[in-house]
Amino acid sequence: MNTQTSAEEAQQEIAEEFAYFGDWTERYQYLIDLGKQLPPFPEEHKSEDYRVLGCQSMVWLVPSGDAQCMHFEATSDSAIVSGLIALVLRVYSDRPARDIVDTEPTFIGTIGLAKHLSPTRSNGLASMLAKLKGYAAQALA
Repeated sequence: MNTQTSAEEAQQEIAEEFAYFGDWTERYQYLIDLGKQLPPFPEEHKSEDYRVLGCQSMVWLVPSGDAQCMHFEATSDSAIVSGLIALVLRVYSDRPARDIVDTEPTFIGTIGLAKHLSPTRSNGLASMLAKLKGYAAQALA
C-alpha cells in the first residue's frame, strides 16, 4: 500500500529520479529496468476484457479493490511500455478512487516523457490513464 506517499509525492519522487539521468538513452534504460521489476502478471488476465485499446503494444490493466482503495495490476509485451506502467502504477495504484480521478499525471510533462515518446506510445499512455481513471470513476458511481 502506498500510504506512506501521496500521489503528488510519488510524482515528485519520479521527477527527482529522472533528473539524475543526463540523457534520454539513460532514462529509457531506467524505464526498461523499472518495467522488469513489475510483479508477475497472471496469464489468465491477458484477455480482451482487460486489454487497453489504443496502445500499439499489447497492454493489460486489471483493477481490484473498491472506492476506498483501488489496486491495479498491469503488464505489456513492450519493455519501455512496461516501464511506463511501473510509473503509472506508482502514482495511481493503492489509492482511493477519488484521488485517482482527481490526480493529473503531471510527471509525464515534468520528466519530459511527452516530448520523447512516439505518438503511438503517447496515445497508448493516454489510453491506459483514461482506462484506469474510468475504473476509478465506476468505483465512485
